[in-house]
Amino acid sequence: MKNVVHRTPLTYNHSLSRKYHCDVYLKREDLQVVRSYKLRGAYNMISCLPAEKLKQGVVCASAGNHAQGFAYSCRKLNIKGVVFMPIITPRQKVNQTKMFGEENIEIRLVGDNFDDCAVAAKQFTEENGMIFIPPFDDYRIIEGQGTVGIEILEDQSNVDFVFVPVGGGGLASGIGSYFKTFSPQTKIIGVEPEGAPSMKRALDMGHPVVLEDIDRFVDGASVKKVGDLTFAICREVLDDMLLVPEGKVCSTILKLYNEDAVVVEPAGALSIAALDSYAGKIKDKTIVCIVSGSNNDIDRMPEIKERSLQYEGLKHYFMVRFAQRPGALKEFVNYVLGPTDDITRFEYMQKTNKETGPALVGIELQNRSDYDILMTNMKSRNIDFSEINKDDKMFGYLI
Repeated sequence: MKNVVHRTPLTYNHSLSRKYHCDVYLKREDLQVVRSYKLRGAYNMISCLPAEKLKQGVVCASAGNHAQGFAYSCRKLNIKGVVFMPIITPRQKVNQTKMFGEENIEIRLVGDNFDDCAVAAKQFTEENGMIFIPPFDDYRIIEGQGTVGIEILEDQSNVDFVFVPVGGGGLASGIGSYFKTFSPQTKIIGVEPEGAPSMKRALDMGHPVVLEDIDRFVDGASVKKVGDLTFAICREVLDDMLLVPEGKVCSTILKLYNEDAVVVEPAGALSIAALDSYAGKIKDKTIVCIVSGSNNDIDRMPEIKERSLQYEGLKHYFMVRFAQRPGALKEFVNYVLGPTDDITRFEYMQKTNKETGPALVGIELQNRSDYDILMTNMKSRNIDFSEINKDDKMFGYLI
């Protein structure tokens, strides 16, 4: 793999080390040739296949990093590859996959979601006598991802904790297996997004389970079910399994960009976002956080900022029923809002008879503590309002 996969740097991060009073190193897989670690597993599995089988070609189902690692591998090995992606896949990801695979890749957009796409990909594989390359649940995929662990230990022989993002579990299985063999004193901490706790649920239940509904925002680490192989391995090698709110992931993305000029995708920020949960345990220790990827569409930045502000308690949405009299809105601005509060969204809702209905009001605060003052002002002025942030269904519909 060394002539294909870049050996990514293990960099010391001063700001995080200062904040947590320890030595924090970042394993920069965001600087990998396809901007994520997924190339390692895909190339390792494909290159291990017999030549006569490769003549028929290989297939994968992915709308993200696995597709790009798969495509790059097909080009390097000069074999035919077919990538199945859901119809809703952003064009940026489709174009990236085409760029890495060039003429060796055919892309098929099938299904309204990943599950439908994966079914179609496997059916196509069987009908055409090709080989399916899974994103995580194969020993050769796990082995390839495990090379991240080899590089870490070669660069830093004394590691107390490794924080690893977990989606299907391939990366955690590979790194965990290597460390438990060659550095058994190192604690391996898995990290999942709160909205897609598939490994945490599997570990709690004692077997992989299918989550009915997940938040796909952290798309590189959001799966409905972990692999059978990866679960069996992770159960043995993970010392803890943490969940991180999506909003905290967004705040971490923005801090990495603003403070360190590091651009990461949501899954790439998971390991760093988890450090707060272990602040007391990692003091004076040597820590490695896996920055798993940087394939982040710039069009997502407004949503990332929005989620961060809400998580930090700085952005709130209300449905306000203003009194039907002159000066009601002016009174709200002058006497309810604080001196640094800012209205960032204002929309009147029209009733069926075209009369003015309630208004959707978005307010951004400068400090989290300003929220209590805002609530006091609204109640003292007898403002008729509902908080949309506290109603998930209403928030999803209106915001």
